[in-house]
Amino acid sequence: MNSCNNNGIADAVARTLEQYFNDLDGENPVPVYDMVMKCVEKPMLQFVLERAGGNQSTAAKLLGINRNTLRRKLTEYDLL
Repeated sequence: MNSCNNNGIADAVARTLEQYFNDLDGENPVPVYDMVMKCVEKPMLQFVLERAGGNQSTAAKLLGINRNTLRRKLTEYDLL
């Protein structure tokens, strides 16, 4: 099941990017991929970790990533 086709996340990202490019007013954009990932990843990690009751193993499973990868990302975003 492709969740992006069944919810508004992809639409929200597209609308936000549209607004971002409209607001540039001729200025050069920052690297878009890094910007989007940094803006999306931290709140996603926070939400899933809260949803998992703070259990990192459960959060990693929900995210589909290794627990060590999760810990690295939590450290990177100062979420530990």
